[in-house]
Amino acid sequence: MEKKDPYQKGRAWKKFKKHKLALAASGVLVALYLCTVFAEFIAPYSVLGEDRISSYQPPNHIYFFDGGRIAPHIYNYTSGFDANFNRVFYEQRDKKYYLKFFNRGDKYKLFGFLESNMHLFGTEQGGRFFLMGADARGRDLFSRVLFGSRVSLSIGLVGSFITFFLGMLIGAIAGYYGGWVDGFIMRLCEILMMVPGFYLLLALRAALPAELPSFEIYMGIVIILSFISWAGLARVIRGMVLSEAKKEYVLGAQSIGVGSMVIIVRHILPNTLSYVIVSITVGIPGYILGESALSLLGLGIVDPDVSWGNMLSAAMQISHIQYHPWILIPGFFILITVMMFNLMGDGLRDAFDPRS
Repeated sequence: MEKKDPYQKGRAWKKFKKHKLALAASGVLVALYLCTVFAEFIAPYSVLGEDRISSYQPPNHIYFFDGGRIAPHIYNYTSGFDANFNRVFYEQRDKKYYLKFFNRGDKYKLFGFLESNMHLFGTEQGGRFFLMGADARGRDLFSRVLFGSRVSLSIGLVGSFITFFLGMLIGAIAGYYGGWVDGFIMRLCEILMMVPGFYLLLALRAALPAELPSFEIYMGIVIILSFISWAGLARVIRGMVLSEAKKEYVLGAQSIGVGSMVIIVRHILPNTLSYVIVSITVGIPGYILGESALSLLGLGIVDPDVSWGNMLSAAMQISHIQYHPWILIPGFFILITVMMFNLMGDGLRDAFDPRS
């Protein structure tokens, strides 16, 4: 295998640390994924907990002082109608509910087996605290954003892994073997790339049964997104492999009888990893947006399961946005996540660019 500069990784890390925006974006993404892992503990309520009386309740106003001392508290809300028969909420000032860290609440199983009812924060018994407001069924929007991140954030990682596995392997085979194998694979890639991605996505999703359980829908979306995304990467990897296949270390491995797949997997593909790492980072937002678009149109994850995309389906009507603007909060998280991945991708591109 071609000898690499032993200081290459160290130099790349030093250059990445100098990219302050990329470093900050990486920190934000780490925080988002940690919140995803510990969603049951951080969320004050269950993802399915409903309170129809609190339908579309606005975010609670937090009062930080009580009689000259710092004591964060809220008031419960009650609803009524104004002169134009629009539903409005009023604070019930007769009782204060103090906010507490490590509060007892709904039972859950962390990681699927650690049973507990301890939450990061909450209110005294009888209080109802909506940090980001409530949805149409009176479910806590903040809790649902946390649980919805599990689908929206994980689908990018899983889909990218499948896409880049296929793209690297198929592209390497095309570039290494050449001839009719290369011609067939490249024509297939061109056919896939000719079809507009979103319409192909809709067509493939429509081929799946509509009554599938959410987990099977999730896996179906991952496979569909991976299927329509590998062709572009395969073309790039094919070009890189064409260059690598003519180098001395490949010719030397061939001369001593090393198998073709061993040469591809162990010797050639590792030399493409710098490009692949950057491409994965930049490509993940596409999977997040693809899942969000399908769920927004009702073709992805469906209620009662939750993702950022299907939470945004409540914002399809202008009147809902006008009177309940907090239902757009899941879209804000999508925007932030996509921006952070793009910023981190820019930093990685600069760090691994040999011309910089």
